[in-house]
Amino acid sequence: MAPPSSSLLSSSSRKWCWRLWNDNNKSMGRRSGFGCNYYYDYSSSSSVGVGDSDSDSEVVESSGISRPLSEILKELNKKVPDHLLKTRLQNDGFPLRYVPWHTVNRILNLHAPEWSGEVRNITYSPDSNSVSVVYRVTLYGTDAEIFRESTGTASIHDTTYGDPVQKAEAMAFRRACARFGLALHLYHEDAS
Repeated sequence: MAPPSSSLLSSSSRKWCWRLWNDNNKSMGRRSGFGCNYYYDYSSSSSVGVGDSDSDSEVVESSGISRPLSEILKELNKKVPDHLLKTRLQNDGFPLRYVPWHTVNRILNLHAPEWSGEVRNITYSPDSNSVSVVYRVTLYGTDAEIFRESTGTASIHDTTYGDPVQKAEAMAFRRACARFGLALHLYHEDAS
């Protein structure tokens, strides 16, 4: 059933809604993951789960694609669900939990769709053993814009995955987002 024509509804009866889902269906070789989309909710009821009521869905209402920065920051400061985290062993054997850069990207797309990011600087160490990247993330709200920068450094000789610049950029991107509060709880876990 198609939603009613937008000309039949006043703008006050339409709401933008974001839907975040967790796909735990591992049948047919699919990996577990999450996704997001946005849509108009034409219903007049207070329930916003249009057509999908599984317990792993969360709907976040929005008045449009942009929101005030305070709302964006409030969403980014929420704890990232455990199923979105990855773990890797550091050189000392200590397990490190982290959010992959592509998941951070999707979370930003969900809660701050008008964000932007840019590499500000790439610097190789004088001994050519490491590379450092400075990355800036800017959030655009309806009331203001704000940016945060951070650095990431990778060893030139570590070729376990990707190239060193790519690793340093991903690290700097995640750290810049953490300065907005995204996945900051993971840094507090490391301190304990």
